[in-house]
Amino acid sequence: MTAQHGAVGTDARDAERHAAALLRTAAAVRDRSEQLLDRARGGESAWWTVHEEALAATADDVAAVTRARFPDLDIPYHSRWNHFQAGGIDRTGDLGTLLADLGRRERGRAMIDLAVVSVLLDAGAGADWGFVEERDGTRTRFERSEGLAVASWHAFVDGEFSSDPARPLAVDAAALQRVSAEQLATLFQVGPGNPLVGIDGRAALIRRLGAAMADRPETFGPEGRPGALLDALTKQGDTVEASEILGVLLSTLSPIWLSGNRIGQHPLGDCWRHDAVAGPGLSAGWIPFHKLSQWLTYSLIEPFEGAGVTVTGVESLTGLPEYRNGGLLMDSGVLRLRDGSHALQTWTPADELVVEWRALTVALLDELAPLVCTRLRLDPAHTPLACVLEGGTWAAGRAAAQRCRQGRPPLSISSDGTVF
Repeated sequence: MTAQHGAVGTDARDAERHAAALLRTAAAVRDRSEQLLDRARGGESAWWTVHEEALAATADDVAAVTRARFPDLDIPYHSRWNHFQAGGIDRTGDLGTLLADLGRRERGRAMIDLAVVSVLLDAGAGADWGFVEERDGTRTRFERSEGLAVASWHAFVDGEFSSDPARPLAVDAAALQRVSAEQLATLFQVGPGNPLVGIDGRAALIRRLGAAMADRPETFGPEGRPGALLDALTKQGDTVEASEILGVLLSTLSPIWLSGNRIGQHPLGDCWRHDAVAGPGLSAGWIPFHKLSQWLTYSLIEPFEGAGVTVTGVESLTGLPEYRNGGLLMDSGVLRLRDGSHALQTWTPADELVVEWRALTVALLDELAPLVCTRLRLDPAHTPLACVLEGGTWAAGRAAAQRCRQGRPPLSISSDGTVF
């Protein structure tokens, strides 16, 4: 009898583990987002209508923005590294100079260290915050994502995330677990006249990151270092798939997300309930997005490639379901609320309206990307979605928000910053 109960318990745990593993993939993000787009096109959404005729004009807008930003159409991947160039300053090159005495692999580890911390500090800053950079006798203020990037870049090069004075240009678990809101406030120039949204939450997230890495020495090494991902993922050779990078991030760092969404003992992070979503076993009724983890995966491609690793399958990743891309689709009329008064309410990431908005954004970005490529006379096979996002949809969404609402998102979402 005891053995029978043990077998049942094992079966249940296996089912939970398999469901969580399935939901920790970009394929699940894409497949389940398409389910909700098909449903909305069939008139079954209580919240949204889809207007195909507006996609052409949206593609025109994104193509025009892309040409203006990248006249030679040499478009990089959508990643944190582009923000480090804010103000036309090559901070990536500056970092390369600082790391010049290190070997290629160690430079790659340092770049991974910076990317991980900077991306995880990239929650919405709010409209009133900015970071003033002093350089060559000039003072320049950067706001929003660019400001957060520049601030985190300076904190990294100043050794704020390393516990080893002999190796300041690194990140380790011990240093991260000591990060306080007061320390971040100083590093990000926060004060009464320069408020940064969610400073306590940012510090707590960074501490949880440190704890999670310390608990996974097989992935992050004995020091709990983000850069050890390079070694963990290249044990079989110097080629890695983008989906492998995402999978490791989702399986090892899932404890840092506080959404409360889980199957059994497995935290799911940016993954939400929607009863209309089909799937096998315990995965039914769940739709994953993994926005910040996919943003981080995109941002790790350059460090991996800089270390001599070939990253394949970038096209397997999805568009990022956040308020710039989703706002572009609303502002251009591709997506419309059935009830306009819903734009005046405050929502949570778990609300069905928001879950559908994000799913429709992912699925429609897949349809928008080849239209943009056609207008730019680029081969979609050689211009992955990551380039269209950077070219791109994110910038066009920001410009549309500025025209329509002084830069504010089209919906008010109450969130800790790890979703939007």
